[in-house]
Amino acid sequence: MLALARKVNESIVINNDIEITVLDIKGDQVKLGVAAPKTIPVYRKEIYIQIQEANKEAADHTPTPEDFNKLFK
Repeated sequence: MLALARKVNESIVINNDIEITVLDIKGDQVKLGVAAPKTIPVYRKEIYIQIQEANKEAADHTPTPEDFNKLFK
């Protein structure tokens, strides 16, 4: 992991098209701004983990004939 020190209004750039800027620092909380192309999804980590778990559940589920019947009701 790369650790960088930044002050308010300072940024880092990732892969030429993602910019992360420190917007504010209050106590132990840092507010970040992320500028990225719309084709690149940006999530908070806890939301990303929930999405991955939901995707895994969906992939592990074997559809039954009843599941298909529900789609056409």
